[in-house]
Amino acid sequence: MSATTAKMEEVGKTGDFKSGEMKMVIVDEKEVLIARVGESYYAADNRCPHMGGNLSKGKLEGTIVTCPRHQSQFDLKDGHIVRWTIWPSALVAVDQVRSRKRPLHVFPVIIDGDKIIVNI
Repeated sequence: MSATTAKMEEVGKTGDFKSGEMKMVIVDEKEVLIARVGESYYAADNRCPHMGGNLSKGKLEGTIVTCPRHQSQFDLKDGHIVRWTIWPSALVAVDQVRSRKRPLHVFPVIIDGDKIIVNI
């Protein structure tokens, strides 16, 4: 996304989140995952790039989010793939032909006082 189309959007307050908690918010009709890990906040696409699972319904361990659909995992720090899926290797091979592995799109987060601001 170019700097000219980026948009700063307040998505909540720091007091709205406990450490280890994730929530989905809507920003300009887009689902965005917000997560708190310790005193750090992360934002990413809420839909898994594998098959569109709702990541806010998944599991968060440290900065690793696990999709509830096929257990693909991504690091919220930079969106890199930790694990694509837990399917047996033959199914993974077929899936790779059908859908290219893609990292999770993450967004910069700024904390301004108690405001959580995401740069979409």
